[in-house]
Amino acid sequence: MEARLKSGVWVSALVRQCDRQARPAVVLRKGDADSGGIAVVLRGREGLVPLVQVRDGEGRLAWLRATGEGPVDQAAADAYLARALKRDPDLWVVEVDAPDLVPPFEARLV
Repeated sequence: MEARLKSGVWVSALVRQCDRQARPAVVLRKGDADSGGIAVVLRGREGLVPLVQVRDGEGRLAWLRATGEGPVDQAAADAYLARALKRDPDLWVVEVDAPDLVPPFEARLV
């Protein structure tokens, strides 16, 4: 069994990492500190890209572009997050300044 970080610890580490990179990061919503899902919204020049944490068929961590390949506007990102929160009320939501729409952390995108 793979050891997993608690969600609250992972989010804190992300915010600190972004701070060290001089990239603003804001926790928009706190979820379950132990096992809540995580959504990271990348805010770039062209729009927003919501990423959600998923597991692949082999149980490995991956990130899914929740609204499709390209960036979306604020209304579309907000609508997706509202639907996601209805399905998972323990969801963490973090917004990160990412002008290039590249995650500031190691992420396998699926």
